Amino acid sequence: MKQIQPDLWQTETENPIPGLTTHAYLLTRDDGNVLFYNTSHRHEIDNMAELGGVAYQYLSHQDELGETLKLIRERFNTRLGGHENELAKFAPICTPDILFDKREVHLGNVEVIPTPGHTPGSTCFLVESPHGKRYLFTGDTLYPGKDGTWQAGLIPGYSDRDTLIESLKILRELEPDVVLSSAFGGDPGFQEIQRTDWRGHVDRALAKLIAQG
Repeated sequence: MKQIQPDLWQTETENPIPGLTTHAYLLTRDDGNVLFYNTSHRHEIDNMAELGGVAYQYLSHQDELGETLKLIRERFNTRLGGHENELAKFAPICTPDILFDKREVHLGNVEVIPTPGHTPGSTCFLVESPHGKRYLFTGDTLYPGKDGTWQAGLIPGYSDRDTLIESLKILRELEPDVVLSSAFGGDPGFQEIQRTDWRGHVDRALAKLIAQG
């Protein structure tokens, strides 16, 4: 695992299918670490143990489901969170302990923000770090492409384009300092952002998405 902020660690790169690159992120906290997204690297689970384990694992959407969810839960007694609209997708693997269905704050400083469109249960998370920065986990709702520009996660024939547009309008108001997607086209999969610049990044992604219609 690679430390990228005082309380944030990035798992080793994965390439689940050609052209798709992913990471997961461990947020270390005194009252229980939170893993955002998922990793299939079993050695990273050992590394998480050295950092205090995983009290909570929050998935941004159904594409992050995998067999390691059970390993993480069994090893650390982790409480798993996911959106209620994707319960059927969870069923073959494991049932979530925490269901997302509305915008609300969890664990004192983790804001759960449903952003459907990429998938029916896509969810983003905004963390107010005690170290002074605001981390935004966008899942695949918004991700950096190979050229580094942010793009909407539209899957033709599956994603709901109009709903995704409305979700991006929510994200543009958040003013994060660090933005971390699940999948991405380039490297490293996250960007430090000037809060004043964030709305422009999202607006450009919105313009591309609208033009596709």
